Amino acid sequence: MEGVNQTRFVSEFILLGLSPRPEDQKPLFILFLTIYLVTLTGNLLIILAIRSDPHLHTPMYFFLSFLSLTDICFTTTIVPKMLVNFLSEKKTISYAGCLTQMYFLYALGNSDSCLLAVMAFDRYVAICNPFHYVTIMNHHRCALLVTFSCSFPHFHSLLHTLLLNLLTFCDSNVIHHFLCDLSPLLKLSCSSTFVNEIVIVTEGALVLVTPFLCIAFSYIRILVTVLKIPSAAGKRKAFSTCGSHFTVVTLFYGSIFYVYLQPVSTYTVKDHIATIVYTVLSSMLNPFIYSLRNKDLKQGLRKLISRRHI
Repeated sequence: MEGVNQTRFVSEFILLGLSPRPEDQKPLFILFLTIYLVTLTGNLLIILAIRSDPHLHTPMYFFLSFLSLTDICFTTTIVPKMLVNFLSEKKTISYAGCLTQMYFLYALGNSDSCLLAVMAFDRYVAICNPFHYVTIMNHHRCALLVTFSCSFPHFHSLLHTLLLNLLTFCDSNVIHHFLCDLSPLLKLSCSSTFVNEIVIVTEGALVLVTPFLCIAFSYIRILVTVLKIPSAAGKRKAFSTCGSHFTVVTLFYGSIFYVYLQPVSTYTVKDHIATIVYTVLSSMLNPFIYSLRNKDLKQGLRKLISRRHI
């Protein structure tokens, strides 16, 4: 009985990271430090530009500012620990730290997902029902949509974290990943993970797929409406308002579906690249995607930068 109690709980996990080779650690540190700094700078500039320019005080940019804030928090949940491990010989994370990281990984990742769905709905109303846009997307409704998008995912994340905390971890504490994700942690457990996998397949898939279906429905309706516009210039203008968002959605959901819509038993090291795309790269690229293809936002950024130089 005493032996069972000694092996029932591990106090820490070892994160193997992206490469076991010592010579790769410093180049990876420099690479991800650069990505992290660019992510922070780009998203902060987006937030400041939207807050400082009255022309950008619209629902679309209101949602975008919260997406940028969520991206900053999302990346901060992952990258600083990666940077520490790149320079450490002992690449460990405590049991509590691992569960905390996983909690915020899912809470903030799904907040991103919900905000992208809300932004798609905003574009749907703007293009398909423009005469009622102001009344439908009023300040009160926008605040409710953001509140839901940023709060509901925490209940989803809490459920999976609490279920994971009920599992037994015995001898193995080596995570073949650069972060504490659900699938590699389930593979380490020496107790039954049947309930966890059932919840992942049902509730997890529902939470992941529902925002995507909302986005798909919005874009189908937008496409149908735009195709009815007689002028080519009108079609280009309508599509230009959705182009940036569609690019971000494709990058984010493409990598997420590749990682999570597969059985836990098939999870391999190859999924690391896809995980990097939706956890790190998408947060860095979002400000560039939105600013490069949006004249109003580019103008807002120019005003912000010129004001700082005065």
